[in-house]
Amino acid sequence: MAKRKRKQPQQQGPAPRRRAYEGALVSRLTADWVTSSTSADAEIDGSLVRLRNRSRQLLRDNPYAIAARRAIVTNVVGRGIRMQSRVPMMRGSGRLDKPANDRIEAWWRRLCRKEHIHTAGKLSFPRILRQAMGAVPESGEVFLRLVPQEFGNSGTPLGVEIIEADYCDETKTSGPDADRNEWRMGVQVNRWGRPIQYRFRTRHPGDVSGSVGYDVVDVPADQIIHLFIPDRPGQTRGVPWFASTIKRMHHLAGFEEAEVVGKRARSSLMGFIQSPEGELIGDGVEDGERVTSFEPGVFKHLAAGETVTVPQLGNADTQYEEFLRPMLRALSAGSAVPYPTVSSDYSQSNYSSSRLERLEVLEWWRSLQDWLIEDVCQVVFERAMAAAVAAGTLQLPGYDIAPERYESVKWFPRGWEFVDPQKESAANKELVRSGFKTQAQIVAEQGGDLEDLLTARAAEVERAEALGLQFDSNPADDLQGGAPSATPETEDEPESPDDPEDDDDLEGPA
Repeated sequence: MAKRKRKQPQQQGPAPRRRAYEGALVSRLTADWVTSSTSADAEIDGSLVRLRNRSRQLLRDNPYAIAARRAIVTNVVGRGIRMQSRVPMMRGSGRLDKPANDRIEAWWRRLCRKEHIHTAGKLSFPRILRQAMGAVPESGEVFLRLVPQEFGNSGTPLGVEIIEADYCDETKTSGPDADRNEWRMGVQVNRWGRPIQYRFRTRHPGDVSGSVGYDVVDVPADQIIHLFIPDRPGQTRGVPWFASTIKRMHHLAGFEEAEVVGKRARSSLMGFIQSPEGELIGDGVEDGERVTSFEPGVFKHLAAGETVTVPQLGNADTQYEEFLRPMLRALSAGSAVPYPTVSSDYSQSNYSSSRLERLEVLEWWRSLQDWLIEDVCQVVFERAMAAAVAAGTLQLPGYDIAPERYESVKWFPRGWEFVDPQKESAANKELVRSGFKTQAQIVAEQGGDLEDLLTARAAEVERAEALGLQFDSNPADDLQGGAPSATPETEDEPESPDDPEDDDDLEGPA
């Protein structure tokens, strides 16, 4: 019996590749989705100047963007970031060296005055922080130059110059040299991406007309604090924080302008007068248009044959509020500022929503405070201390051997008040009593320091007692419910010396 040959399957081509992610599919619905595989610097390079200029225009003219930036500066810096020196004793007993701490704090307070810390003598250190924090959302970055020179007879050869982002020459870009150093938009970095030097223009490129031109200078990186938050690894320059909302805010401005113009036209233009003979160029006609004055509540007579046509200038009900809210919510999301703060609309807010919004945004603001302290406050403090010790202005024994001992400081940024003081105070009291929080943590969340609070409280109580004053807040009478309860008034008559009960007490038991 002959064996039947098995039919071989036909060879087919490779199976078509299917992307595993729906977001990567190419179809008629995604044909207009244009993307590119570029580095962070490549994306920034061609857009930085225009983004910065548009962001500034937005912050000049848009009140909602102005409110967002003001909220960022106010919540991150506020009235400033206070320094407290924490130099420990040499013997390691855990106690602080009070004389050394007092000297350092007095020196720092004097240095932070505007005539001492700022190269132009216009900004104190808290105001430098506020201006820098305002420039970062607007321009994406700001530069602080630590100038090794004494200003205003401070005794400390160090000053801070605040430099706007436009001064850094973004056109200076070149490939790696023999040492693998390269220029990226005005910043020279080594093979690891660490800045080596910065190229700055000596004048603002958009300065007033008639001013002289500018040169460029290279400044070592150890004199520059480049303040920006990188969004991607390898990013060299900062991007304005309003970049994602600039387009929406531009459309919102156009929409509001159209609304205003439309309402003005509807309230001013009564109608068109049609004449059977046509329009004659004569009196009352200028540039081919008849000049007609309108006044509220006035009826005018028409000539024979003339009729009036009332135009329909768009819909009077344009749902303005419904359009405005989503646009401002986008601005709120892009700037991380709560919607009620951006819009100044608290009509929909209550305790729960306000608390939720605060908890959401407080962590972001606290992280910005930590960033500002780490990148600016601590760096300026350590550099200024080294300069002051070298100049003999600040006497710190053993600083050259162990400078880190004297660099031990604690910074106190601003805190935030309670949304509902009664509820949150009670909650904090329970947290402290149960051991989940300390008093120092509670006070620090309000922007204060427990040591300062206790010292001031003790002095307050001592002074009140010296003056013979008692208050409900006297901590010694807390268990009695306050001073009035501790020393209750009585309506009983004072006991007489002849009271028989007193006599019995004096005579003792029978």
